[in-house]
Amino acid sequence: MPHGVAQAVAASFEGLWQPVGEPVPEPPPFIRDVIRDQFHRLYYHVSKRTWKDTWYRGVRTYKCPTDMWVYMELIDQLEPGLVIETGTYRGGSALYIADRLETIGAGNVVTVDVNEPPNPPEHPRITYLTGSSTDPAIVEKIAGMIPEGSPVLVILDSDHSRDHVAGELAAYAPLVPVGSYLIVEDTNVNGHPAAPDFGPGPMEALWDFMATDPGFEVDAHCERYFLTQNPSGYLKRVR
Repeated sequence: MPHGVAQAVAASFEGLWQPVGEPVPEPPPFIRDVIRDQFHRLYYHVSKRTWKDTWYRGVRTYKCPTDMWVYMELIDQLEPGLVIETGTYRGGSALYIADRLETIGAGNVVTVDVNEPPNPPEHPRITYLTGSSTDPAIVEKIAGMIPEGSPVLVILDSDHSRDHVAGELAAYAPLVPVGSYLIVEDTNVNGHPAAPDFGPGPMEALWDFMATDPGFEVDAHCERYFLTQNPSGYLKRVR
């Protein structure tokens, strides 16, 4: 795009909304969504300086900080007996979750990945499992780790293909009691609004799941910071 044209487009975009007055009113939804989605694309696609350069206690953590904050709030709210994470990577998010559980003095986290993480962080509240998150033996083992009657938090962040996420939803949704949460991560890919060429992924699996399982509702309050890697992915079991 020629520089002059780019400047004109940028000026037009900036003019969509200007915060004026006190209190500042929110922009109309369609303008809010345009601004939100364009910033989301910037954040996602300039990944070397954003989510791929996010660390927790020295461990690389492929997470959006606003989502990590929401996870902290959910842990404080639920006091889960077990947090189930699929997709360990380096173990940074498992360490973050374990520290949050240590703060409230309750619960453990089990994290599973097909690859054993190199030098995973150690914590008395973390259990690492190696294998497929949809392997019935893995699912059965994890189910057996849930304290009877306790809240549960499930975070799905492994293979992001539609079929695999669908398999995870089928396997782990039954482990979530009423009032607890299941989070489908990276629903932003395949044009929602990032990575339009990704192909069917977590969002499409989520749509399929929600069309057939009436037990969960999207908790939009978890997306109130505008930037989230998990749009529509915070699911609360309500029945």
